[in-house]
Amino acid sequence: MAKELLKGNVAIAEAAVRAGVEAYFGYPITPQTELLEYMSQRMPELGRVFLQAESEVAAINMVYGAACTGARVMTSSSSPGFSLMQEGLSYIAGSELPCVIVDVMRGGPGLGNIQPSQGDYFQVTRSAGHGDFHPIVLAPASVQEAIDFTIRAFDLADHYRHLVIIAADGQVGQMMEPAELPPMQARHERPAWAVNGAKGRKHNLITSLHMSARDAEDFNLRLQARMSIIKVTEQRAVEYFTEDAQLLVIGYGTAGRIALTAVEEARARGLKVGLLRPQTLWPFPEDRLSQLADNVRACLVVEMNAGQMLEDVRLAVAGQVPVNFYGRLAGVVPMPDEILAAIEDEYRRMAVPA
Repeated sequence: MAKELLKGNVAIAEAAVRAGVEAYFGYPITPQTELLEYMSQRMPELGRVFLQAESEVAAINMVYGAACTGARVMTSSSSPGFSLMQEGLSYIAGSELPCVIVDVMRGGPGLGNIQPSQGDYFQVTRSAGHGDFHPIVLAPASVQEAIDFTIRAFDLADHYRHLVIIAADGQVGQMMEPAELPPMQARHERPAWAVNGAKGRKHNLITSLHMSARDAEDFNLRLQARMSIIKVTEQRAVEYFTEDAQLLVIGYGTAGRIALTAVEEARARGLKVGLLRPQTLWPFPEDRLSQLADNVRACLVVEMNAGQMLEDVRLAVAGQVPVNFYGRLAGVVPMPDEILAAIEDEYRRMAVPA
């Protein structure tokens, strides 16, 4: 298929349509509003459900209800709106429902601004609702990855009966790039567990309420067992120049993409620098990072926040080598020359000859 020039938000929306999303519920908030606007036209064209809710709280609870029917459903928001969805996300996790949430991150805390940021890392990986669970979190760095990860998000959600979040910073949502869309998928079949009528069979019950502590623990143990499988099988990252790297740079999304430009320039200057760009934030690609840490002398984490993924990097490296940080905050996007300067500073600290 031919490539098209697509904005990230529109690309995610059309990818979801082609993945067979049957219902979209959302509320406008910059920098993801184009996604909702696109869905407002595209979904009715196809006879599917679009509804602009009165708030993000309403939207996530509509997603909860629709997911109970076994339909492919999604919503999208940006940082403050995603914060409002926390209770609903926990109910969805506690009910073992597959659904896809898109968070196009902006500067914060509070209302912050509408510039691209990665300040939601803790929110999407650590606190996406109360209780002992983690959603699967995918982090695209290009419009093409945004498309591919959207398709994958629905497949992962259905496969594991689990919540999947696409964590795209505002730069990915707003930029335009040539990208290839997949063909339209066949209609999604309703799963056996769905609440969609019980003619000729026992009624299904979907709930996150377990009044008995023992029953609640049994459910949580089952959930932990599932996440253990996800943690082993779904870690994803891409690598550049890691074969002989003495310094390993780690960055995701836009920060990782910009860091690659800096790494390429550092290589041109004779510095043995590599890049690991996580594509899954949970499960974090800790296994591969730990392997790479065996062969480098230091790590440099680059983020568009004050150092949130930094904690996961340090946990994975487990003291094998020093882990340092370079970040810009609240919507300021780091430039390649800034990251290159941080790489050169780190290389001097390592006292490794070029």
